[in-house]
Amino acid sequence: MKEFFKYAMATVVGLFLFVAIYAFIMVMTLIGVVGMSAASSEEKTEAHSVYCIDMKGSVSERVVDDEYESAIMQAFGQEIDTKYGLNNLLHNIRVAAEDPNIDGIYLRGGTLAMGRATAEVLRRALVEFKESGKFIVAYADNYSQSSYYVASCADKVFVNSNGSIDWHGLSITLDFYPRLLKKLGIEMQVVKVGTFKSAVEPYILTEMSDANRLQYSVLLNDVWAEELEAVSASRGISIDSLNMLADRYMAFQPQADYVTTGLVDSLCYMQDMKTVLTELTGTEDYTLLTSTRLPELNKQMASNEVAVLYAEGDITDESGDGIVGKKMVKEINALADDDDVKAVVLRINSGGGSAYASEQMHHALMLLKEKKPVVVSMGDYAASGGYYMSCMANYIFAERTTLTGSIGIFGMFPNLAGTFDKVGLDFDGVKTNKMADLQSNLVLKGMNAEERALLQAEINRGYELFTLRCAEGRGMTQDEIKAIGEGRVWSGVRALEIGLVDSLGGMDAAIAKAVELADIEGNYTISEYPEEEDIMTKLLNAFSTTASALMPSARAEKALEKRLGKAAYESLRSMEQLQQANPIQARIPYDLVIE
Repeated sequence: MKEFFKYAMATVVGLFLFVAIYAFIMVMTLIGVVGMSAASSEEKTEAHSVYCIDMKGSVSERVVDDEYESAIMQAFGQEIDTKYGLNNLLHNIRVAAEDPNIDGIYLRGGTLAMGRATAEVLRRALVEFKESGKFIVAYADNYSQSSYYVASCADKVFVNSNGSIDWHGLSITLDFYPRLLKKLGIEMQVVKVGTFKSAVEPYILTEMSDANRLQYSVLLNDVWAEELEAVSASRGISIDSLNMLADRYMAFQPQADYVTTGLVDSLCYMQDMKTVLTELTGTEDYTLLTSTRLPELNKQMASNEVAVLYAEGDITDESGDGIVGKKMVKEINALADDDDVKAVVLRINSGGGSAYASEQMHHALMLLKEKKPVVVSMGDYAASGGYYMSCMANYIFAERTTLTGSIGIFGMFPNLAGTFDKVGLDFDGVKTNKMADLQSNLVLKGMNAEERALLQAEINRGYELFTLRCAEGRGMTQDEIKAIGEGRVWSGVRALEIGLVDSLGGMDAAIAKAVELADIEGNYTISEYPEEEDIMTKLLNAFSTTASALMPSARAEKALEKRLGKAAYESLRSMEQLQQANPIQARIPYDLVIE
């Protein structure tokens, strides 16, 4: 008994010490993070500063907690995935143009992951920055194609003497699962509206349909044309020559060819860039600024407010990491009731999702529009459910390479009868009414003709409502919408031609239009929503995110993505998401990756 109490007390003391040490580490980390955050937020520019954009990691519309999460990951000795918010990048480029202490911009590295329209926006901001008379210089060990497209606008472009430029054209590769599903005994039962509604094709076909091949060929050529025109203008290389270089797959060509063809100005090593920056700034004592967000110059507050509401990711009903319908409706209602908000810019970057959530948000946006102007600014995607949200706006802007349209609805229901037969599993039961067991039958036995007709009618009603909303929003008839609908995906350029959007342009143009429609005179404040959380909430969320990232499953998933590559990993992830999604969807294909 004496030994028992001794070991028991030792265990208690051990647990107490563990908790105390853990608490101490947490407190010290918190102090460090707050200190790092304060230092970063108070960073001031000095003479001969250079704003440096590390062209690695990824870009999304808006990153709120990255600074804290990164600091905590560093404190735990973990690898940090660089995440940029496009909003912060555009803010910093504008500040760099206005701040007399900043001499220019240095684009360092060249594998930044971003959507095509995001790259277009970032590049346009850099081109506009050059009007200030300040320099832009770019260097990378290796350039991805999208990063080279952005960096090509620089005054001087350098690549490592043993590096590469991945210039090869664009492609879309889709995965098709029917043969795999057949081996597993799974039949995917599809009901849809829209000849071009291709999100279901990977589950029912073994190759692209003619309609799908047509729409993505047109889309791909529109995007490629934009990239060719931009690079040609900046580098002084003809479009025909750029196409010939792409046909050679430049990543596997000798580095000397990058100079002789005009893709870059010179080969060098990263250390050599110190000499380049010294010459450009006129001093060896230049300062590289790498802040998440540079300090605002002459910031003014005004009572009139233009709200920018960010909506990014998959559309879900009540939970998820993207656009959660229930939460978004609350945000929209709050903006409608805020008298200081005179206009709203909806910044949308979504390929769609739940048709039900899309309708709920559309209704809330219509109520908002009754009180104040709503202008839409489209990012990489504003398709299907994303377009459902957008179509009601007073005015819609898209980028040339935005993927939009996809006006159509589908439902997918897996029939696992073949799987159960393979493993020898049978089912039986009783019911009170003819279709009381419809939901279980869909999975256990497969839908019969009557059940299919019932579900198709539901999808048809959804499509009628979708096209009605588009017709009302765009001032067109339903027949006109259906003629350009059918689930077809359009580039921003084509969407302008057929009336799905009003103009080509980015966030600045959308804000200017919102100010005009709201008749705002004088100064106004631009505010971003959903609002940033307070510092303690940010830190707690960052700790939670870090803890999740440290879990073996998270590390394994990250390793799997690196091993398989983005396209294959997204395909596997899409199949997992399909199991949890609302069965009736208004969305583009899950795994559309342009490479």
